[in-house]
Amino acid sequence: MVLSGRYLHGIEGLDFTDYPKIREDQETFRMWPQVFRENGYTTAVIGKWHLASDYRHGTVWDHSIIWERLGGAKSGDYFRNQKLRFDGGDFTPVGGHSTDNYTEYAQDFINRDHEKPWMLWLCYDAVHAPFTPADRHQESYANAGPIETPADIYPPRPDKPRYMQNYSMFEPAPDGVPVDERQQLPLPKLVQKYHSGVLSLDEGVRDLVDTLEKSGQLDNTIIVFTSDQGIAMGHHGMEIKVAPYDDNIRVPYIVRLPDGQSSGTAIDMPVNVIDLIPTFFDYAGIDLPWEMHGTNLRPILENPSLAWDRGLLQENFSRSFGSQTDVGLTIVDPNEGLPNQNVDWWIFMRHGNLKYITTLVPDEIEELYDIEKDPRELKNLALDPENYQRMDQMRKMMLEELQRTNAGLVENLPAPKRLLIFNP
Repeated sequence: MVLSGRYLHGIEGLDFTDYPKIREDQETFRMWPQVFRENGYTTAVIGKWHLASDYRHGTVWDHSIIWERLGGAKSGDYFRNQKLRFDGGDFTPVGGHSTDNYTEYAQDFINRDHEKPWMLWLCYDAVHAPFTPADRHQESYANAGPIETPADIYPPRPDKPRYMQNYSMFEPAPDGVPVDERQQLPLPKLVQKYHSGVLSLDEGVRDLVDTLEKSGQLDNTIIVFTSDQGIAMGHHGMEIKVAPYDDNIRVPYIVRLPDGQSSGTAIDMPVNVIDLIPTFFDYAGIDLPWEMHGTNLRPILENPSLAWDRGLLQENFSRSFGSQTDVGLTIVDPNEGLPNQNVDWWIFMRHGNLKYITTLVPDEIEELYDIEKDPRELKNLALDPENYQRMDQMRKMMLEELQRTNAGLVENLPAPKRLLIFNP
């Protein structure tokens, strides 16, 4: 999504059928930084790469320092002693913690004697399971207060779709503390390690802003800090990303405009990562090279009080893209036998305080949550017939956005099942 500016259903030329082997048709699956490069920008990418091993150095990127996520032993792990590919070269061993390394490489790029405008895509990877902080942060938050156990960490969840009703990645230890089955860590330790890992990321962002300021480039640079995913910490029984709940997918979305415009303003509007791409093109004065699915955020970034009523669509098709999603139903993964991390395909529409979720499985219930009153999405309002009209409105918005973006799956979506469940 980030490199194409399109929803998953609109991305062609990308094939994960034989994952972890990935095939790309470079003529069909185009990456927008190449257009910036063709329009006079120096383009750079530093950090994690989770696509085909031909990451297009020399066509999309002028400068590249890549850690190949799918390189296996050739690449090393997320955190230490990685093997990186510099400017299209072979794997080169480096020491140290990856977050610190990427920050240093980014500073070196910023400090170059740039004759042209530039764009840098910096992909930190170390805040990833198994959470491994830098050595200096190993004991950070060791004395933090108690961690609240999520209300629905253990099943059953009868008001959710079938795949969620008994989903569980935690078991209670003899002392009652939940233990994560993947990392075999008690929940408080899991949370402590994650937040400790974030500290070097915070330091890196601070150092990069300082570097921009000292080099005289800060007030001519747009900075965006965001992520490709969230991660639940026991919420809904999960310690993963791909589910449709805010705890799994919500991310920071921080933008600094040149000269500090709109500084310190929080905008209460749902936005998508693909909204960034048309925004970048507008600020750069470059015409969009193909149809983008996101919304140009420049008007509201420069005038946060602007009234803006829009919905937000998000979707998950495991490892399927484009016309592969036209079937409109969850496909069993040929390698894993189940959808990615046992989460069925889904689409949601967010508008105002409401969030509507449809799971792409026949004869499955819908979900509706009031995010303002129920931010943890614990009470499924879809089971109350009084909410059917609101659900119809949300589903209509979802279908209109899918149709606007030529989603082939629209005609094949399973019909919603409306069922009232009584909890004892």
